[in-house]
Amino acid sequence: MRAAISVDAGNCPEATWDDPAKGTIRWKTLLSQGMTASDSLVCGIALMAPGEFFAFHSHPEAEVYFGLEGEGEVVIDGVPHRLAPGIMLFIPGGAVHGVPVVSAPLKWFYTFARDSFDQIAYSFLPVPAEPEPPIPPERAA
Repeated sequence: MRAAISVDAGNCPEATWDDPAKGTIRWKTLLSQGMTASDSLVCGIALMAPGEFFAFHSHPEAEVYFGLEGEGEVVIDGVPHRLAPGIMLFIPGGAVHGVPVVSAPLKWFYTFARDSFDQIAYSFLPVPAEPEPPIPPERAA
């Protein structure tokens, strides 16, 4: 593919996961084969509102996040990293990463070296079960 492409993010629809256990994150795909006349890169804008999360996951492809608005914490292989305007995070392929929760609106640009978003094989970690509440001593007998 050797043609310039221009995409107005304002004209891109928001998408979400079908399974809310994967997260309440929303995104706008800007570049992806099948949606755009492109190959070799997938990119878009991720959007999170206060209280939303992006479940821990991995994929074989490396990924880059670049902060656009707000501030939040991305956990990569157990290590928290600040994401804010002007900050870039490189996420190695296979690294487990996610955004446990945001307390303020957060927006970032992301990209993968793939032809299409559909080619990215996400693997989500199981969501931990809620712990059982302790049994009061008077009822434990």
